[in-house]
Amino acid sequence: MKYKLGAGIRRVEDERLVRGAGTYLDDIHAEGALRAVFVRSPHAHAAIERIDTQAASMAAGVVDVVTYRDVDSAGLLPLECLVEVPSHDSRPMARPPRLPLARDRVRHVGEPVAMIVAVDRLRGEDAAEEVIVDYAPLPAVTAVEAAVGQGALALWQEAPGNLCFDYRVGDAGGVDRAMAAADRVVSLAYPISRVTAFPLETRGAIAFWHEETERYEIVCGHQKPHQLKRELARQLGVEEDRVRVVVPADVGGGFGLKGGNFPEYALLLLAARRLKRPVRWSASRSEAFLSDDHGRDSHQKVRLALDAEGHFLALDFDCLANLGAYLAGHGPTPAIGNLGGLSGMYRIPAIAARVRGIFTNTQPLSPYRGAGRPEATYAIERLVDIAAAERGEDPVALRRRNLIPAGAMPYDTGFLFTYDSGDFEAVLDMAVANADFAGFPARRRASAAEGKLRGIGIACAIEQAGQIREETARIELGADGSVELYSGTVSNGQGHATAFRQLVGELLPIDVSAMVLVQGDTDRIAQGTGTYGSRSLSVGGAAAEAACRSILDQARRLAADELEVSEIDIQIEEGRFRIAGTDRSIGFSEIVQASGGLRASSVWQPAAPTFPNGVHVCELEIDPETGGLEVLRYTVVDDVGRVVNPLLVAGQIHGGVAQGLGQALGEQIFFDAESAQLLTTTPMDYFLPRAATMPSLSVTDRGTPARTNPLGIKGVGEAGTVGSLVAVVNAAVDALAPLGIRHLDMPLTPMLLWDVIRAARSGRA
Repeated sequence: MKYKLGAGIRRVEDERLVRGAGTYLDDIHAEGALRAVFVRSPHAHAAIERIDTQAASMAAGVVDVVTYRDVDSAGLLPLECLVEVPSHDSRPMARPPRLPLARDRVRHVGEPVAMIVAVDRLRGEDAAEEVIVDYAPLPAVTAVEAAVGQGALALWQEAPGNLCFDYRVGDAGGVDRAMAAADRVVSLAYPISRVTAFPLETRGAIAFWHEETERYEIVCGHQKPHQLKRELARQLGVEEDRVRVVVPADVGGGFGLKGGNFPEYALLLLAARRLKRPVRWSASRSEAFLSDDHGRDSHQKVRLALDAEGHFLALDFDCLANLGAYLAGHGPTPAIGNLGGLSGMYRIPAIAARVRGIFTNTQPLSPYRGAGRPEATYAIERLVDIAAAERGEDPVALRRRNLIPAGAMPYDTGFLFTYDSGDFEAVLDMAVANADFAGFPARRRASAAEGKLRGIGIACAIEQAGQIREETARIELGADGSVELYSGTVSNGQGHATAFRQLVGELLPIDVSAMVLVQGDTDRIAQGTGTYGSRSLSVGGAAAEAACRSILDQARRLAADELEVSEIDIQIEEGRFRIAGTDRSIGFSEIVQASGGLRASSVWQPAAPTFPNGVHVCELEIDPETGGLEVLRYTVVDDVGRVVNPLLVAGQIHGGVAQGLGQALGEQIFFDAESAQLLTTTPMDYFLPRAATMPSLSVTDRGTPARTNPLGIKGVGEAGTVGSLVAVVNAAVDALAPLGIRHLDMPLTPMLLWDVIRAARSGRA
């Protein structure tokens, strides 16, 4: 098999995984390991008056009980938010402390109050029920609108009005002038529902204390092990070289959730040191709803101004972003990190945005697949459809009129982003053709004949990817033919072993069929940024490319010495170094063997991010008698830059679309309006997309190479989610447009649709 860039090679990981030979966290044996169980708050907001652990500490099988007193005596520091969002008046962001264990107050259901360490999980759970905590319940708030309302109780003294930050960016004056002079201004207010990542493998960890070296070690599924190492060292008050983070060979999904620090991790390390034994914990599925950071959750108001010819003039965006009770490590990032995506693929002369981060009595919010990108795309693409409807115009035509032309690249949007490359019109035209827009009226009539309402929705999506953060790579070629690539990225299901094998196979004339990819061990890899933001190949791949080029340079020098000529006289042909114009040569493998092996390292940092883009088209049917919705066809044309493996790209798009459909059609975390009690605590309470949810999916590449990295890769990991939420909603609104329906809030459940249809029909009657 030839591992080359662009080849549709099946994932090398899959045979091992389908045979059940994966190595996930729970497959790792830790001799003598104890089990941790956490006592969590049943209240959304309450003062803690007393914690009595005496009975629990005497329970059978219990080895230790840890409360805030132990945390304080050990000097364990609070968790830290790693980003700063300035307010418009230059006030610093409110940063209330997130303690590993609650001390005098709990601020969300599920907040950890105590940790039981026992010989097994069952006895730990029994002992947890013996912990007595006297709570004095306090008023609680879960919705951002209520949290900023008159008379709302402030969660934190340092955050009056529950305001963490008030971020403003853009040309507010220009927007106001354009709105005043516009022929038409369309507006919309809507919520973006709260969801959870729900990876198949829940969060967990195994903590070790190595007495002989006085080092901590934690094994956990994580996307950024080096960042976690730094965070844990800070919390524990030790030098970074005294903490080792190891990611298992296989991680059952991350989706942004596993990119952060959580209270459990430092607590497990504390227990391991106290007890001189390994301590492990894995969240149950119900516990995950309580203990995981959640995603999305904001309330947005948007306006779009147009002139009489349908050209976009200005966009205004106002967002209340729910941050939860505490700031997660990157909690504010989704709210402000992709605001530039509001401009979409369009020329919009003036854009202004205001984002207020709000504290509520809910689980902290963290990046979740897309992390602000789907929200920005939702804003502009819903407005475009509404504008087209009000103008009585084809929504595709309105989009095409305002697209940034390919000849304008690189294009400064005037609002945070500069697009390096792209042919948006070509992508749009291909999506329209592939989705057979021309045949849609006939399909709509056929559905109507069966009593169904058929709609088609389109979404143009663009996102910032890659990020301007460095990545590392090291490649080692052994004299015995072995190949090892060390990368600072971390696979959590994307297919890194396959993609990096193709990359190295393209760049070096060697057999990479047995190449070993080393990732996720902070002892074996000195530096690394990790996997998030669709960056593994655009940045991590670029680092690997630089290391491979260094290997070739070394080999060329050695070949020149061996052949007794200058390096400039050496050519590489079919795996051999040849003196130009002669038949004298030496093989690359011979050079590696004679030299005892070759090694090269690199650190690569992009000067700018990449901008994957694409067009999603959703076609669906709604049964007006039941509210049932079925997605019939789904078409994606994407520009992800240079494609390493089309099968991996299709897989990433399929997964992203599935998660987007999940949120559009049913996923939502619910809280009781009065008690703020979390109501979504099991998979029975939470809609998840299943095989039956997924339609026939067409994925086509229409790429233009990125100009910001040597491989031309833009990234694909989050692309499927960015356009899918709004494509589904646009299609559903199109289906119900004959009933006079202008907008639908997610999720589009059968009950919601049935109620809306019934109300619309009653209104007409």
